[in-house]
Amino acid sequence: MVLHDKIAGMLPEWRERVKKLVKEHGDVVVGEVTIGQVYGGMRDVRGLVTDISFVDPAEGIRFRGMSIPEVLAALPKPEGAEMPYVGGLYYLLMTGEVPTKDEALAVESSWLKRGEVPAYVFDMLRALPKETHPMTLFTVAVQALQTQSEFARRYQEGMKKDEYWVPALEDSLNLTAKLPVMAAFIYNLKYRDGAEPKLDPSLDMGANFARMMGVADEKGYADLARLYFILHSDHESGNASAHATHLAGSTLSDIYYAFSAGLNALAGPLHGLANQECLGWLIGVRELFGGVPTKEQLRKYAWDTLESGKVIPGYGHAVLRVPDPRFTAQMKFAKERFPQDTLVQIADMVFEVVPQVLKEQGKAKNPAPNVDAISGTLQYYYGVTEFDFYTVLFGVGRALGVTANYVWARALGQPIERPKSLTTKMLEDAAAK
Repeated sequence: MVLHDKIAGMLPEWRERVKKLVKEHGDVVVGEVTIGQVYGGMRDVRGLVTDISFVDPAEGIRFRGMSIPEVLAALPKPEGAEMPYVGGLYYLLMTGEVPTKDEALAVESSWLKRGEVPAYVFDMLRALPKETHPMTLFTVAVQALQTQSEFARRYQEGMKKDEYWVPALEDSLNLTAKLPVMAAFIYNLKYRDGAEPKLDPSLDMGANFARMMGVADEKGYADLARLYFILHSDHESGNASAHATHLAGSTLSDIYYAFSAGLNALAGPLHGLANQECLGWLIGVRELFGGVPTKEQLRKYAWDTLESGKVIPGYGHAVLRVPDPRFTAQMKFAKERFPQDTLVQIADMVFEVVPQVLKEQGKAKNPAPNVDAISGTLQYYYGVTEFDFYTVLFGVGRALGVTANYVWARALGQPIERPKSLTTKMLEDAAAK
């Protein structure tokens, strides 16, 4: 397979590079931890390594060193499509190189061959209570696939440590191939007729997902699916879903166990549910004003929201100090395709008005919009209006980045993660000194 052969050729140099770095420079100090960081969720603690992506405070996420606009321009696209193959993005994340169209199609073809979901997974999901949350269904479906893990099988057989990455890659390809199918089935099960979706071998991942979701504008939604999965694929290793996946994987859990841990983190209101809150706020504005408000009306409403002790969701970011390029890419998509949509118009006005209000209030260090400020709005336009499902979509995209990190963690022999804890008394004593 193209990714296996490519990574196999890269590994000797990478292993020597990491070995030399740790051996010769392992004592070099790269950061200091404060009591505020210890008690503040380890914010900005430099304690993880990933070459897959980096969040530049001034430019946003970079995938293998490339900005969002650069990635969208460089990756090959299907005939007649505006957005790139998701398989091309996966090749880039795995290898660090921009693929040719043939290489991107090789990944897409591999996904098609691996995409059939076992019948027992569908049967199990049907057996769960009707009110089960879509993210619960998604996590359970991922765990149910664990019986097929190549990594678990080969580990039991006693494979060598330097071979761990091979079945890790197999598992990652198998998992990422099946996630869109399982996500579409969960959507059908929860909100439609419960039909089992089937892949069309003539279509790429984005087009197949649009067809399986049964949206009205299938071609338009195919481009959105490609864009959505690409933008949500990775965001360094410190975000909760990526870190949870990495932590579980560091124990040599296979990717099915590890990614289910990441999905459970993604389901939290402070992580993957943010896009729902943003869309809900925009809909609330539309209902309050009976459509698009004036700028002055929106400005007053924003102040009223903040002065009541509430927040305006979608604005502010832990790292970025500029508008999130993922927001910018999605807003551009919306304004080019459906600028007449009232929610898009409100979101655009919010972008113009709210950052200034937040600056005047003085509490927000970074009042710029993040990816969640617009992502739900695009799904809503295409008829995917069920808020609870949005985090499942996030999970399909996030799998691309965390599996790439997982494969390379096994390839480079990264150890089990085990930070040291301190007592509050120890911190008090340190502060007194």
